[in-house]
Amino acid sequence: MGVCNRTPDSFSDGARFLDDVAADAHVQRLVTDGAQIIDIGAESTRPGAAPVDPSEQIARIGNSIRKARALGALVSIDTTSPDVAAWALGEGACIVNTVSLDPAEELGALAARKGASLVLTHARGSMTSMQGFSVYADAAYGDVVDDVAREWQLAADRALGAGLPREDLLLDPGLGFTKNARHSIELCRRLGELCALGFPVLVGPSRKSFLARVAAPEGAELLPPTERLGGTIAAVLACVRRGAAVVRVHDVAAVVQALAVASAIEGEVNA
Repeated sequence: MGVCNRTPDSFSDGARFLDDVAADAHVQRLVTDGAQIIDIGAESTRPGAAPVDPSEQIARIGNSIRKARALGALVSIDTTSPDVAAWALGEGACIVNTVSLDPAEELGALAARKGASLVLTHARGSMTSMQGFSVYADAAYGDVVDDVAREWQLAADRALGAGLPREDLLLDPGLGFTKNARHSIELCRRLGELCALGFPVLVGPSRKSFLARVAAPEGAELLPPTERLGGTIAAVLACVRRGAAVVRVHDVAAVVQALAVASAIEGEVNA
C-alpha cells in the first residue's frame, strides 16, 4: 500500500502533493514502483492536526482516486469522515482506512452497503486530542498488545454488528498512535498475537517517530521523517515475518526490493 497525502500538514511530506499535477505524478510513481493499493488521504493524521471539512477533503482527493483507478490500482480512502468515505466509494475506492475506532459502526455499515473493506486502526481519542502521543507514558497500557487487542475487538464487534462481513475487516494496531516507542516496538515484536485474532493485519511503520527514537544515540536529535527508510524497512520485514498481510509505506520501491530479497533468502521464491 503506497501513501498519497493530499494535505498541507502531513508529518512526512508536508504539502508536496496538494497540486493535482504533482499528485498524479506521485500516484504514477507509486504504482510503477509496485504498490497494489494507493491510500489517499486529505486529512493529516499527525497529533494535534485540525479536522478538515468533508467538502475540502473531497475537493482534494477526487483527481487522485481517478488517476489510481486508471492505472489499475486498488484505492483506499484514508479518512475518519463517513461522508468522505461514502463519496470516495462512489468514485471507485474499495477500502476505507480510518485512524479512529469511534466511527466503527457507521463505517462498517457503509462498507457493507458498498461491498468495500474497512481498516480499523487502533488509537485512543482523535487526532486533535492526541497531542504528545509520541511520549505517551509507559503506564498508559497494562500490556499494550492485550489492551490494543481488546479495545480493537470492541470496535470490530460494532462494525461486524452493523453488517460488515468478517472477511472485509482489517486490523491495524496503530503503530505510533497514542503509543510511545516502547509500545510500538512491542506491538511489532508480538504482532503474531494480533494476527491470531483471525483478521488480516495491516501495519504502517513508515517514517514514524518511534523508528528514529529507537535508532538515535542517547541525547541525539531525531532523524527527520524522510531519513527513516532504514528503520521503516527493518520494521516492515519484522512485521511481515510475523504475519502482516498489508504494509502501508511511503517509499514503495525500496520496500518492494527489500521484501523480494528477504523472500528469496527465506526460499519462498526463486532468485
